Amino acid sequence: MKITVSIPTPSKKEVDKYLKKWNTLENYVLQEKSLDKLFFETYPNNTKIEDILIKASSLNDFYSTNIYSIFPVAKHILQLNIDERLNNFDETLVNDIASIEINGKEKNFYSFATKYCSHHYPTEYPIYDGYVEKILLHFCKQDNFSKFKKGDLKNYKIFKQTLLDFKKYYDIDEYNLKDIDRYIWLLGKEYLPKKYK
Repeated sequence: MKITVSIPTPSKKEVDKYLKKWNTLENYVLQEKSLDKLFFETYPNNTKIEDILIKASSLNDFYSTNIYSIFPVAKHILQLNIDERLNNFDETLVNDIASIEINGKEKNFYSFATKYCSHHYPTEYPIYDGYVEKILLHFCKQDNFSKFKKGDLKNYKIFKQTLLDFKKYYDIDEYNLKDIDRYIWLLGKEYLPKKYK
């Protein structure tokens, strides 16, 4: 027997409620402030391996993205020469950062790549993660707010468009993508938690 979860329909009231909740989570708020300082003030560019390495390591640690060897990822970002593309909000950059070969094996660090870009431009690059995916799939099934399948969300262009569709459909356009990110993530964490075996 499958148990269906009743998640409150997205609305301004709901978004406000969860954004208030976000501001009470000291560990997350302070982690974000630390990352903002790192990405905006200390190392805003991506032209030196050591700058990229410290940013990538911090993200990997704070977000538990489980990348066991961060150096090849930092090197990959350096080789992509990303600053101009980042500044132009190039959505294809996320999938380019995500796709990397380590020790002869193809890896896809998609969630990490969304976070890396997002921390340079939080309102232009929303963050993908398991909770966000679950919530988007839930409301798409319930209300058909957008046309996508589960696998489509790993295409960053489609993922971002899905969030824009979500904002429009539920009349929460006044919130930026960072606000929507936090709201959906908290909603997923609360209503659709990961099941550990």
